[in-house]
Amino acid sequence: MQKNIEVISQWTESAQYWEKHRKIIRHMFAPVTQALMKAAAITRRGAFLDLATGPGEPALSIAELIGSEGTVVGTDPVAEMVEAARREGERRGLHNATFEVAFAENLPFPANSFDAVVSRFGVMFFASPADALRECLRVLKPGGRIAMAVWHFVEKNPFHYTVAQVLERYVDSPPPAPDSPDAFRFASPGKLQAVLSAAGAAATSERLLRFSIEAPISVESFWTLRSEMSEKLRRKIAALSKQQISALKHEVLESLKTYSSEQGISFPAEVLIVSGRKERAHELNREQLSSGGTL
Repeated sequence: MQKNIEVISQWTESAQYWEKHRKIIRHMFAPVTQALMKAAAITRRGAFLDLATGPGEPALSIAELIGSEGTVVGTDPVAEMVEAARREGERRGLHNATFEVAFAENLPFPANSFDAVVSRFGVMFFASPADALRECLRVLKPGGRIAMAVWHFVEKNPFHYTVAQVLERYVDSPPPAPDSPDAFRFASPGKLQAVLSAAGAAATSERLLRFSIEAPISVESFWTLRSEMSEKLRRKIAALSKQQISALKHEVLESLKTYSSEQGISFPAEVLIVSGRKERAHELNREQLSSGGTL
């Protein structure tokens, strides 16, 4: 419970910034959203679930794809994120998308409710990823798919390290405790796939997605976006003096010029797409027979 309270506290203040920068964030991570929808085999018909939806992605992108023939539910433990998602869904007239406050480890849905479950950069912050994945499999229909996106190693992602490396010269930044909630908790290939398999998923797989994080904004606008959307960055920057913040910003902007052009910002990026499916009834029966169990 304490871990859940900490998660809500950390992300509540971030909600206003994720809503403020919604359009740019959606654009930057559109390739990840597309990869998740493909891995989850999302089609125009069906019921779909987006865990840790934040202010509504990729749930709203799924809603646009499936149209009136399908439905999508986005869940997030932070009420302010859910309210932001609802506002955007209403603004865009996406009536096939609904949003609920819920922790991934305790989903308020009956078993066998969804054709697919997705989560974009959410599972690494769950208090108990194993429990959350078991919940995902519970609410999936037999044969339904699950797909999750997590960051590959930090050194492969200048979107993160360009700011972090400069900040480390101003603020002591000890590494997070092993397996604690962190953006790179599942950066090691095979780590999340093993948790998904242990939770009971069948036919698990992992794919390395290489893409570009692109945004038609200046380096200064990117600095504002990054320093606002990350609770960890905001907290560290708040501990600095005005003079230190000015010097930090100058150094960051100089570092960002490597990834800037007249078209805006572009970072090479690497993400792991981990997927699997819920076993079908006949597969479970066959497994019971092969192990000597009874039907």
